[in-house]
Amino acid sequence: MQEQENPEVSQPSDESVQASAPANGERSLEEQLSATEAKLAEMHDAFMRAKAEGENIRRRAQEDVNKAHKFAIESFAEAMVPVRDSLEMALKVESPTLESLKEGVEMTLKQLTSAFEKNKLVEVMPAQGDKLDPMKHQAVAVVPAEQEANTVVSVLQKGYMIADRLLRPAIVTAAQAK
Repeated sequence: MQEQENPEVSQPSDESVQASAPANGERSLEEQLSATEAKLAEMHDAFMRAKAEGENIRRRAQEDVNKAHKFAIESFAEAMVPVRDSLEMALKVESPTLESLKEGVEMTLKQLTSAFEKNKLVEVMPAQGDKLDPMKHQAVAVVPAEQEANTVVSVLQKGYMIADRLLRPAIVTAAQAK
């Protein structure tokens, strides 16, 4: 009978049930925390993988640069080996004649010229009267001449360029201003 007299005590109210359990569609704080921690772990893993991939790319690029520097002159060296062989063979000849020496030097010069061409090593050989180009020519003297001022009078030594880069300027004398 007591139960019938005080029905509120034995039956929990609707408000207390709603406060203790989450409403439909909502997750508890613990579930939200767990989901956030899982998402954080996933993002951390993705970050670490991306960081490792970036380091691998940087390392491979550095290795490629090192190999390029190490083997940059390989092609030129391969072209120069026959030139050296020819010079060594010329020195082994026991009784060379002037004509055989000249012929050997000409053949060696052809090999050297071919090696230069193959590796884009170009002569800088200005003609008399060419305008003096300070990017390719080095004037060591200014001489009186019957030509326009600041033009090449004579070439004392050829210059060389590799592709578009000056290796050595042509040494020239230039015409003096009148």
